[in-house]
Amino acid sequence: MIIKIKKYSKRIVSIILLIFIFLINLSIEYNKYLDFIDEEIYETNVEVLNIYEKPTYNILRLKAQNFEFFTNIDKSENIKKSDLLNMTIISQNISFLDYIKGFYTKNIYFDYLEKTPKFSDKIAKKIDLNHQDEMIKELFQALFLATPISKDLRNICTNYSISHLIALSGFHLVVLSFVIYWFLYFPYSFFHQKYFSFRNKKYDLLLVSIFLLFCYLILTGIVPSLLRAFVMFVLTIFLLRSNIKIVSFMNLLFTFLIVISLFPKFLFSLGFWFSIMAVFYIFLFIKYFSNLNKYVQIVFFNIWMFLIFNPIVHFYFPQTSYEQFLSIIITIFFTFFYPFEIFAHIFNFAIYFDGFIKSFLEYKMYVYEVFTPFYFFAIFLIFSFLSIFYKKAFLILNILMIFFNIFLYLRF
Repeated sequence: MIIKIKKYSKRIVSIILLIFIFLINLSIEYNKYLDFIDEEIYETNVEVLNIYEKPTYNILRLKAQNFEFFTNIDKSENIKKSDLLNMTIISQNISFLDYIKGFYTKNIYFDYLEKTPKFSDKIAKKIDLNHQDEMIKELFQALFLATPISKDLRNICTNYSISHLIALSGFHLVVLSFVIYWFLYFPYSFFHQKYFSFRNKKYDLLLVSIFLLFCYLILTGIVPSLLRAFVMFVLTIFLLRSNIKIVSFMNLLFTFLIVISLFPKFLFSLGFWFSIMAVFYIFLFIKYFSNLNKYVQIVFFNIWMFLIFNPIVHFYFPQTSYEQFLSIIITIFFTFFYPFEIFAHIFNFAIYFDGFIKSFLEYKMYVYEVFTPFYFFAIFLIFSFLSIFYKKAFLILNILMIFFNIFLYLRF
């Protein structure tokens, strides 16, 4: 009883500490916001993250040092993704909430700046050299560098229901950590056995993997979903060393709190929330289906995750097609495709597979729209969280899942 009290008291203290850190970082963001709105116009250097084409103008998604925003630009301007600009914008009538979320404002003027090539630019160039088709270049830059994708490519991914494979998250981090670990395993084993056999080889390799994954996290610009995966990866290794249960909803809560305490603006990142919810449903699957045969689990897991996530996804993205069922197979296949493409790009033979990828991207499908009703979305979330504690709630959740997917795909 005393041990349990100590355990819960440590958790409460940790949660309070993380909330305190969150408030400190939020106040720092607020001070930056006050500097931003101090005058009516604000001058800053920005990087072009994405360009959304409209009939008579383009919308630019831009990243400044402390915030992201959108602005219009004339179509005649020869601006490209990743360009560096010095821009003056109107900073009035922008609330703190908009500042944190990302806002739209008008620009007064801008100048092109000479950009010093970064390491990520060199990787992007190497990716481009492996391909000729622009959309395929864009696809692999998103897969390897988390570069924002165009509306056309995003629609294709949504229509196939494979957006989770394009947005860097836990899935990619697991594959990368596996590749790094086994790439270093045999060389390190030689030196370990010869010079410092007293050390824990597996733990050393995990520490090196953490360091390299952290470098990759910085390289990609700290993507919210990838940061969530990295924090959870580090937390998992710490829990393993401490003989503490890994698959725990409390651990997911701590991961969430750690991320938002460091980056309060990630509260408004849809990708971050999708990443959290994906892990939440994975934990539910493990809680209730862990007794299944392991081979059955592999197949059933991908089917169940596809079906259980549909009510969440379709609340935001209504595009629906029967080809979305292919995402179950594609997700399994992607486990081998992703590391293979890493090596293919390193050794410059990725172009040989572009024909298959292009035919996949250009495939025409019938797409219709179905939104998840708000009342159903709310009920679905309630029973999702109740499923942590009650098996009957999990049963109802699965009934809701089945009915929704029948409603989604059986359109007469």
